[in-house]
Amino acid sequence: MLSRSAERLYWLARYMERTENTAKLVSVHMNLLMDLPKGVEMGWQQLISISGSEKKFHEANKLENERNVTRFLLTDLGYSGSLFSSLSAARENIRTTRELLPDEAWEQVNEMYLFTKNNLDAISSRSSRIAFLNEILRGCQRFTGLLSGYMSHHHPYRFIRLGRNLERADMTSRILDLASLLLSESRSEELRLYETILWMNILTALNALLMYRQHVRSRIKGDDVLNFLLLDKTLPRSISCCLVEISDSLNQLPNHDGLPEKLVELERYVQAIDTHQTTQLQLRGILDDLQNKLGELHQQIADNWFLRMTDE
Repeated sequence: MLSRSAERLYWLARYMERTENTAKLVSVHMNLLMDLPKGVEMGWQQLISISGSEKKFHEANKLENERNVTRFLLTDLGYSGSLFSSLSAARENIRTTRELLPDEAWEQVNEMYLFTKNNLDAISSRSSRIAFLNEILRGCQRFTGLLSGYMSHHHPYRFIRLGRNLERADMTSRILDLASLLLSESRSEELRLYETILWMNILTALNALLMYRQHVRSRIKGDDVLNFLLLDKTLPRSISCCLVEISDSLNQLPNHDGLPEKLVELERYVQAIDTHQTTQLQLRGILDDLQNKLGELHQQIADNWFLRMTDE
């Protein structure tokens, strides 16, 4: 398998996961703001913080309002992390690796790209935006199902799993970083009153609400939610489960040159996190460090298998 093909499959998976994550975040955030009364300190700026794109956003926008944030995150081709930019990059990566993938996978990504391109104005109103995002989410899920059900689970598929789960772990860490603010002792009384709604929406954003209720079997509490999303090895979007998936892929790929051992260290680091025993500031520091470690893992993967480093 050519190095450039492995890299394109890896980035195809990351871009498709990024597309789904962006659509899910915007959709869930709209629902959250409709559930909360005015005066609770939650707004559209939180989505900019999760994406880590404050500087890029403020280069072209003064106000962090619904119109500017949704346009920036969904359709702005000048921002490489927007939904349309991610989907465009995914389409280019799959176009150049079509011989390695089922035809249906290419058709699915291309249809999603054309749908998005033809419906860029749909985000202007909430009702049409909801329909737009739901179609994108269904498309991403169909794509994942097509690969799982139609593609041999050999080296090309392992690079796809690698990219998908690294992107997923990074997004979960960003959501948890922002969620840790809800544990701050300085949070307002209004925010304290609606904490359960906020934590429910965080679980919903990660498709984890039902699984939390089945496995934790207690009322929704911040510390329990954070521990579940960090440590549960069976929940697909928990950080620990993503690391297990990454480890499984690495161990089945040739010439991994010590990467599994480094990943074991990262898994131990995550398993040692106890949100019940850390302050809110300590937790934010831990999550920031975790994001850096995930970035280092990406760098090691790129250095090990890819001919060049793609700076994303």
